[in-house]
Amino acid sequence: MAEDPTTAPEKSDEKVIEDAGLDPETGAEDEASYEEEQLPESWFITGANGNLGQRLIRKLLSEGADVTAVVRSTRAERELSQAVNFNNKLRIEVIDYSETMLLGQAAYGAQFAVHLVGILKATKDATYAKAHEASCTSLSRALKGTSVEHITYLSILGAKPSSSNPCLASKGRAERILYRSATPACTLRIPMVIGERDYTTKMLAKRARLSTSFMFRASSLEQPIFADDVIEAICSAARLGLEGGMNLAGPESLTRAQLYVRAAQVLGNSTKVRSIPIFLGYTMAWLLELFMAEPPVTRAMLGVLDHDDDIQVDKALRMLEIEKLTPLDVMLRQALPRT
Repeated sequence: MAEDPTTAPEKSDEKVIEDAGLDPETGAEDEASYEEEQLPESWFITGANGNLGQRLIRKLLSEGADVTAVVRSTRAERELSQAVNFNNKLRIEVIDYSETMLLGQAAYGAQFAVHLVGILKATKDATYAKAHEASCTSLSRALKGTSVEHITYLSILGAKPSSSNPCLASKGRAERILYRSATPACTLRIPMVIGERDYTTKMLAKRARLSTSFMFRASSLEQPIFADDVIEAICSAARLGLEGGMNLAGPESLTRAQLYVRAAQVLGNSTKVRSIPIFLGYTMAWLLELFMAEPPVTRAMLGVLDHDDDIQVDKALRMLEIEKLTPLDVMLRQALPRT
């Protein structure tokens, strides 16, 4: 027989509170009985097959995030897949950066976007305008109206639209394109990056092992930053929703000659650095450009590498909520290959 609601025993106030998932003493929500399920972060990364892209993906996956990585070739897809190992939270898409509609579809559901596309040396088929400005224009259009809340763009220290250097000017124009997009964007301008398995770091180690090395304008200033610090800055800029551009570099500025001597010391070696006038380098690059379709070195490339880097980073660290950067000797010990 059904119980007559008029004669059913009344529940105590305490019982009603417990049934509602509330703390019997305070009436507040009982965290033990009720937890709001939080969805994992979702990231959309272009230019994902580079060293920094791989590092970023590994970090995000280790934190439980969902990652969609965009590369431009099946070869890059294989390389990236092998570098980060299989993970069901990683999706790799092969898309040309000019394919705006496909980029937008791939970004579906993502919260943060990171644009790591860029080149140091332009070629006939890969111009600065195509690699920098065109890719940023396409990304800006692709993300309009999507779930993506923020774009973080990696640029080069010294980049600005008015620069006389074609690479730095192109990077500066690309930054401006993203600032004008519908999606909030932040640019991190960085110098030389030191990191394990990075090409620049391998070249640094190779020269540090020589008893004598020659380089153009050995007095030029370097302010190298550790790869893991760059990754931390990217994540912070995105999660904090920062907008605009900021310059970020390592904790120490020193001459290129001093950097090679420090690297040699870390490797238990000693080296002497001989400086070559930079105008000889530009002359050589000009001749290579004149007589070769694809020269190994260009004047624009030399101009970026010869840039003097000596900036204060305290303001950027405060904005990024980063307490400290990895000291130079520590990053060299961790990154330089021993063999």
